[in-house]
Amino acid sequence: MPDKRLHRGPHPEDVKLFAPEKIPDLRSATADFSLLLTKGYAEKSALQLVGDRFSLTKRQRLAVMRSACSDRQLELRRKNRVEIDHIKGRSPAIDGYNLLITIEAAMSGAVILKGRDGSFRDLASIHGTYRKVTETIPAVELLGDFLEEVGVEKALWLLDSPVSNSGRLKKLIGELAEQKNWNWDIQLVLSPDTELIKTDSIVATSDSVILDNCKKWINLTGDIIENQIIKPWIIDLSEV
Repeated sequence: MPDKRLHRGPHPEDVKLFAPEKIPDLRSATADFSLLLTKGYAEKSALQLVGDRFSLTKRQRLAVMRSACSDRQLELRRKNRVEIDHIKGRSPAIDGYNLLITIEAAMSGAVILKGRDGSFRDLASIHGTYRKVTETIPAVELLGDFLEEVGVEKALWLLDSPVSNSGRLKKLIGELAEQKNWNWDIQLVLSPDTELIKTDSIVATSDSVILDNCKKWINLTGDIIENQIIKPWIIDLSEV
């Protein structure tokens, strides 16, 4: 069945799954899962152990998984993080789908997770096909205005070429950049992860694999969601 959603908003069950009374258990589960990762447990078995202990649903377990990290990962990510005011005059490399989808989700009232490392992540998935939603153009404009405000010289957008409709999205972003006179380079690449890991540019992403292997990164999504979006639905799982 084709995806006909107009928004990347909350799942129908999210009001119940992420109600205020659920948050303490989700925070404890994230802390326990992080501890098990620190001790070297396999992710799959550790998540099952923690999920069963707190009787978490599949979606709640996904939230815990996306929010947790080991002590070593936390230390490395903190060490390599660059604050947003340090990118003035620089040319960051943007993990296109990673940022865009999370900002779309935040603008449409979906659950946004603040993880242990301070990164902001969503619970959405594009399943190999990107579908433009009502928030797509406003999200790109919000990103562009913010980058202009902080004084970025140029931005490199990397989009996954295997994802369907990436060509259309590249064209849309390029047209907006031209209209706004933003100095952007939008590229379709087979594996943005690989490119972002090896680049010397500061990387804008919340993808865990990239964060654990890139040279420097900025929490661009977090800065935009916290400071530019009115009343986003943030579930803070960074602390117990």
